Amino acid sequence: MINYFNDYANLCFEKFGDRVKHWITFSNPWAVAEKGYETGEHAPGLKLGACGAYKAAHHIIKTHAKVWHSYNSTWRREQRGMVGISLTSGWGEPVDPHSQTDRDAAERYIQFHLGWFANPIYRGDYPEVMKNYVGRKSAQQGLGTSRLPTFSVQEKTYIKGTSDFLGIGHFTTRYVLQKTFPFLQVSSYHTDPDLAELVDPSWPAPGPKWLYSVPWGFRRLLNFIKTQYGNPLIYVTENGVSETVQCSQLCDEWRIQYLKGYINELLKDSLVTHMEMVTEIVLPTVFTLCILISIVLLIFYLRNHS
Repeated sequence: MINYFNDYANLCFEKFGDRVKHWITFSNPWAVAEKGYETGEHAPGLKLGACGAYKAAHHIIKTHAKVWHSYNSTWRREQRGMVGISLTSGWGEPVDPHSQTDRDAAERYIQFHLGWFANPIYRGDYPEVMKNYVGRKSAQQGLGTSRLPTFSVQEKTYIKGTSDFLGIGHFTTRYVLQKTFPFLQVSSYHTDPDLAELVDPSWPAPGPKWLYSVPWGFRRLLNFIKTQYGNPLIYVTENGVSETVQCSQLCDEWRIQYLKGYINELLKDSLVTHMEMVTEIVLPTVFTLCILISIVLLIFYLRNHS
């Protein structure tokens, strides 16, 4: 399948690369793996439980890397485009920010969602906490190897750095806390990280049970990406909200408020970036110029009085 997909991608590069300059290999691979091979909600509708999602994700990551290398070696010089991947993730906030247990649980939430795909692409391997938890659960089940596949040394090197930009889909946030599941003979992706998700009743909710408007979570997710993955170029590829209210005319007040809140959080990051630039570049430059001007004035003063 890796080779078949790579053939398909190269055909697209050949036919459309003179016009298309931004390519996304996979959009929301988390849903492809989890809903396609764990719960069976999406195509191909398989319910493979304990290892289905992990195997699917493993092949998606290797396929993405192969396509990136194909573009890089064959098409980039002529077409001058970019190849990335689009990852969808919520933000996990610890229920008690002063509790190390809750902070660790929130970290696992992010790593089992975003880090599952981003960590191999930007750092060369699955998140350590993911390897530890799935490995331990696998051992408890009496399995000889972890249900989470492993990359060879060559594969890690091949995969690391295979993204010219990172697409991010983000919609909502959850409070997260530790939850230890009883020993299960058949564990799953959902029980492996030992955590529970909560929502704040005060968060605005448009109707869908999973979607709450929590704009500040978006900014925290972006800051996490910046620090974890070397401040990559980011395109927001998915964001928005559905509206369940039945209207005879257009009624988009809820959607307007949602988008305004999330965009404002992005603008805060933009403001912080500008302030960092002022602090790191402008202020030292002004300080240096002041010193030079003071030296020049001092020289003129000494000459006039000598």
